[in-house]
Amino acid sequence: MNKKFTFNFKSIKDIIKTHNDLTKNFKEVIFMKKMKKLLALLLAVVMVVGFAACSSKKGDGGTTKAASSAKGEISVFYYTFSDAYISTVRSSMDKILKDGGYTYNDYDANGNQTTQTEQVQTALAKGSSMLIVNVVDTGSNDAAQNIINLAKAKNVPVIFFNRSVDQSVIESYEKCVFVGTDYEQAGHMQGQMIGEYLVNNYDKLDLNGDGKISYVMFKGQEGNMEAIARTKYGVEDANKVLEKAGKPDLEFYDAANKNKYLVDQDGLWSSAAATNYMSTALAQYTESNKNMIELVIANNDEMALGAVSALQTAGYNKDGKKVIPVFGVDATDAAKSAIKSGSMIGTIKQDAQGMATAITTIMGNYLNGANALDSIDTANVVGTWRVNIPYSAYTADSEK
Repeated sequence: MNKKFTFNFKSIKDIIKTHNDLTKNFKEVIFMKKMKKLLALLLAVVMVVGFAACSSKKGDGGTTKAASSAKGEISVFYYTFSDAYISTVRSSMDKILKDGGYTYNDYDANGNQTTQTEQVQTALAKGSSMLIVNVVDTGSNDAAQNIINLAKAKNVPVIFFNRSVDQSVIESYEKCVFVGTDYEQAGHMQGQMIGEYLVNNYDKLDLNGDGKISYVMFKGQEGNMEAIARTKYGVEDANKVLEKAGKPDLEFYDAANKNKYLVDQDGLWSSAAATNYMSTALAQYTESNKNMIELVIANNDEMALGAVSALQTAGYNKDGKKVIPVFGVDATDAAKSAIKSGSMIGTIKQDAQGMATAITTIMGNYLNGANALDSIDTANVVGTWRVNIPYSAYTADSEK
């Protein structure tokens, strides 16, 4: 761009021409300087956009991409933090949300539906962009329907999980899905597991020598569909296996109890409730009285472990001696350890990580304006309203 000019003026025209050439050259220099600045600015913009695009790709299951779409917190409501299985789901979900860059808040209802409903109202008032709800009250549709009505008024999607919500309630709002399990499947699988174990060890387990197996059933909660199905099929399916092998049906240890189960009156499926029940029963139903409880069936691992605690205090289920078989549902870490040590026989695995992944995938779909069930295994989808996370059996052989 550096030009050299030789001035040779012969006339006024030459002077004018030279002036024009100098002016043109000066404008070209100024233009080029401006272009360099503009190009530098454009390059900086491209680099920033490229960096942002790369950054949005990290995270779990594509959920990070939706983080920028979440204008308010992701509000996650648990029926209680104290439930061992729910705590595992919570840990898995917290990790996914944290890694995804979301602003989220976990709410503990501590088993109280009024508390949970108030928490939902508070979250919506703060501008929550998503409700993920482990509803407390499953005895009727009212609690879940009330939460849906509150969310619908704010156009906020709702994902219910784990504790059953009726199909009619879920389908009353187009931005609502349930993620859970086939609760009947857990009962069927547990019953099959129990029946097979009893057939293979029958004479050793018949401590009373009466040719029958006396059992106790711990039910987690009245009115809960999971508890109802597990209580029903855990016994019925075990009896089918026994009958096929020519053995008599199971017999509930307390003939006066027409329900044929003991229920956690607080509805918390707790180990404490099972420990108290079992300790009381073992004071009366003993080997010396020829009416010993010979089998323990529990709706979840917490209650199973509570029964184990009482049994061990009475001298059973430790050191491999005098083992009363105990079966649960969930496959919590504590239950796995108990199975490994021999103080429990088996459980039905409820996949906490799988549930957390399905929930956050659906969450991301809602926030991105996609179909709620995109990227969900179609084998686990029921209609357009429900996703079932598969169960699997867990015994001492599962880790081999």
